[in-house]
Amino acid sequence: MKFTELKGDIKEGARGVYLLEGDDAYFRSRGEEMIKSAFLSMPELNYSSFDGEELKGQSITSLTSALKNYPFMSEKRIVKVSEFFPSESDYETYLKPLFSDFPSTAILIIVNSRGKKGAELKRKSGVTYVDCSKAEAETVAKWIYITFKNAGVICSAALAENIAAYCLCDMARVSVEVRKLIDYKGRGELTAEEVDSLVYKDADYRIYEMTNAVSRKNYTAYCMIRSDLQSKGFDEISIINGLLSYFRNILCAAHSRLSDAEYAAANSSKEYAVKKSREQARSIGVRTLENYEKYLYSAVSDIKSGKITPSGALLECENMIFFVGKLN
Repeated sequence: MKFTELKGDIKEGARGVYLLEGDDAYFRSRGEEMIKSAFLSMPELNYSSFDGEELKGQSITSLTSALKNYPFMSEKRIVKVSEFFPSESDYETYLKPLFSDFPSTAILIIVNSRGKKGAELKRKSGVTYVDCSKAEAETVAKWIYITFKNAGVICSAALAENIAAYCLCDMARVSVEVRKLIDYKGRGELTAEEVDSLVYKDADYRIYEMTNAVSRKNYTAYCMIRSDLQSKGFDEISIINGLLSYFRNILCAAHSRLSDAEYAAANSSKEYAVKKSREQARSIGVRTLENYEKYLYSAVSDIKSGKITPSGALLECENMIFFVGKLN
C-alpha cells in the first residue's frame, strides 16, 4: 500500500508485520509514529528496537524471541528493526516459521530506507508493505492542501503545487515549510507573495529554474536566479557545472530512441520531465546543445588548468549562451 493509505488501514486493526520501505524519511518516521500511537501503550515495557545490520544468522533469534514475549498489561508488544535485509536462507530458517504463525500479541515494524539484495520481504506472506518512496507531486500538493484546510488556512491548488515544487516533493521539507506557514498565517487565505517570501526554495529547484530561463533565453530571470544561488554559497564553477549537467541531460533524452515512458523508467525519472526535456532540446537545437556542452566542458577544464578565472569563464559561457546565438 502507499503511505497515504496507512492511516485508513490502521483503523481496520493491527497487522502483524509492517515493512516501511522507501527513500522518504518523513514517510518512514511518520508511519512508525502512527502505528505506535494506535497500538502501543507503556512503551518503556512493551517496545524494543534492533539494528538490522547486526542481525545475521543465529543472532536473528534475539529478534524472534523479543516478538514472542508477552506484553505487560497491554494488548500489543511492538518491536522495531531498522535497515534489516536478511538473506533468503536466513529468512527461510528464522523468519518464515515466525511469519507463518505470527504472535497475535506482537507487531513487528521493519524500517528500511532502501531495497537491498537478500530476501524480498515485501513479497513474503504475512508482511504488510508500506511504500515510503517519495510521492508524486500531485499527492504532495494534495497533502499540503488538506493540511492547510484542517488548520483553517486557505491555500489554492496552484500554491500547494508551488510549495511541493520548491521542496522537490521531499516530505520532510514540505512538512516543515507547511508548519512554518501555518504558524505565520494562523488563519485566512495564503497568498503567492507569502509563499514565495517564506518558503525556502531548494537549491536544486533554483538550478531547475535557472536552466528553464536558459531554455527561454530570458537573461534577466537567469541573472536574478544566479545571483540568488551565489548568495547561498554557489560559486562560479557550481553554476557552470549546473548548466553543463542540464545540457547533458536534455541531450541524452534527445538522442535516445526510447519512448518518453521507457526513457523515464530506465533513468528513474518522470515521463512528463522527459517530454519537457525533449521539447527544450528541440527548441534550442541538438547541434547547438552539443556545442554548448563542449564549450562549458572546456571552460571547466580551463579553470582547472589556470587558463582563466572562474568569474571570467562564467561570463564567457553566459555570453555564448545568451548573446552569440546558435553555433554552426
